Amino acid sequence: MERVLANKTNYLAKLGHDISIITTDQQNRKPYFNLHPSIHQIDLGINYTTNNNTGLLKKLIEYPKKQLEHKKLLKKYLNKIKPDITVSLFDHEVGLLPSIGDKSKKIVEIHFSRFKRLQYGREGVWKIVDKIRSNNDLKTVQKYDKFVVLTEEDKSYWGDLNNIEVIPNANSFKISEPSKLSSKNVIAVGRYDYQKRFEDLIEIWKLVHEKEPEWHLNIFGKGPEKEKLQRMIDENKLSSTVSLRDPVQDIDQQYLDSSMIVMTSRYEGLPMALLEGQVAGLPLISYTCKCGPRDIIKEGENGFLLEEGDKIGVSERIVELIQNKELRERIGEKSFEYSNDFSEEKIMEKWLSLFNETLNT
Repeated sequence: MERVLANKTNYLAKLGHDISIITTDQQNRKPYFNLHPSIHQIDLGINYTTNNNTGLLKKLIEYPKKQLEHKKLLKKYLNKIKPDITVSLFDHEVGLLPSIGDKSKKIVEIHFSRFKRLQYGREGVWKIVDKIRSNNDLKTVQKYDKFVVLTEEDKSYWGDLNNIEVIPNANSFKISEPSKLSSKNVIAVGRYDYQKRFEDLIEIWKLVHEKEPEWHLNIFGKGPEKEKLQRMIDENKLSSTVSLRDPVQDIDQQYLDSSMIVMTSRYEGLPMALLEGQVAGLPLISYTCKCGPRDIIKEGENGFLLEEGDKIGVSERIVELIQNKELRERIGEKSFEYSNDFSEEKIMEKWLSLFNETLNT
């Protein structure tokens, strides 16, 4: 989300638009991705993340307090900035913005899917909380002038809303020449957490390694499950063939040094990793999770879709692409070709049209 936001705001700033980014938990950290010097950065210091590891009761007490302070400061700054359009990224401000009468048009965009909260996999009281919040999401988005989802698949899950629009994420970077698909590297990218389900990928790679021991899997990311995943790698004696690698600025080069990309997520919005792999001309292999893979992968053309949990099927597709260089190159060529559908110019044209349409209604 941070990468998408940086790319989008940089594009708009270069066109001369006056952009402000308002955050709540920046805590004096610099943005990970460079921002255009004209972009104003404002952090409200709400610090919702201080409640992350607390119990439900404490959250129920503290969250409303933080929301009150958030709304107060957000109203103050919006009245000061006087924006024409205010965009929510569906975080803590999503329920606050529609009731702030600063005269700006309100747009909300979601980077996950309709059923994101239900896919957390939580049990007990938290499961009930997630269901309630999921139902409230539907009511909330109807209060906005426009509601933007990333995929046609996700749009179908929200029902017949008159303010809904589909605008996918744009490619994060441009590459003039795709990967040569000659390295013995497979890449995966994402946060080490429940959503990305990298434990499946490690089990898949064990099957691949038995048949193709010279190939290597690189997983780029960070997150709370890193130690758990490393233990899995060690216990399965895969430390020589699977590497957990920290995020890097030159991720485009890492794609170019790979010969395919694999994704085993439980849920997505529109997975940037698949879009980025496609820009590099990599064959794409993914579970058919909600949402995104179906909007990107054309079965047998630029990659393969496997049912969630089909670890054997994924391993067989990886091995097939390893052993059949001609197939790998043909699918990679299509992948590079289809990446043009998500070019920054095409996607930002959709956003500019949406802004104009919103301001004129």
